[in-house]
Amino acid sequence: MNERGPRICVLKTDGINCDEEKMHAFALAGGRPSLVHVNELRSGDIRLQNFHILDIPGGFSYGDDIRSGKILALELTTFLADQINDFVEQRKGLVLGVCNGFQVLVRTGLLPFGTLDQMHATLADNDSGHFECRWVNLKVNDKSRCVFAGELHEVVTFQVAHGEGKFFAPGETMERLENQGLVVFRYVDVLGEPTQAYPLNPNGSLNAIAGICDPTGRILGLMPHPERFIRRTQYPNWRRMEDIEPHGLPLFKSIVRYAAQM
Repeated sequence: MNERGPRICVLKTDGINCDEEKMHAFALAGGRPSLVHVNELRSGDIRLQNFHILDIPGGFSYGDDIRSGKILALELTTFLADQINDFVEQRKGLVLGVCNGFQVLVRTGLLPFGTLDQMHATLADNDSGHFECRWVNLKVNDKSRCVFAGELHEVVTFQVAHGEGKFFAPGETMERLENQGLVVFRYVDVLGEPTQAYPLNPNGSLNAIAGICDPTGRILGLMPHPERFIRRTQYPNWRRMEDIEPHGLPLFKSIVRYAAQM
């Protein structure tokens, strides 16, 4: 861990289970991650303004009762709206949400258009009707507004693990996403082309969308888990691929580097 690196708030609450992996990934990338329970923010014992990056990990926050990420999203928009608005708008903080964290960001309205408490999209049940846990290929949109995805390979391989990962939005919203360059990751086939075919697209997401950002490019959400591929030995076939490098670590390094420059 870099003692002078940007400070990262890795949010924790009941049901979140990918927090330790996120802590390790950010530390490996040169940041200073802290595990912060949402109650510590609500009580004021810890303030979001003391951090440069807010990370919402994956898992099943509050058991995903009602809908995935819904209760944590309500908690953030009800009790922490002032802190989040200040962090995002005034302090220009960076936000990353993966899997359940992506679901939370969409349900708060922070994604896709940065409108807190106004939902414009959703993440619905997988078309397969069951939980999907598999490795998928993603194409990185080098023309997206995301300020920290430019250093990734054109196609990356990450793992998905979700039951509600189908990105869905009305036609007008989908047009805005495409026209404004807010789509960052898409599920692709072996030729690197966006696909709706199962299981290459594991959930049936419209336009093969796997991850999006907000108009500022500083808020990123995606369903696949980059923190599960930060060491080459995490890839299932690494013994036969001597030259393979971890595809997830560059994303965390890029986020930390961008925060340090700010």
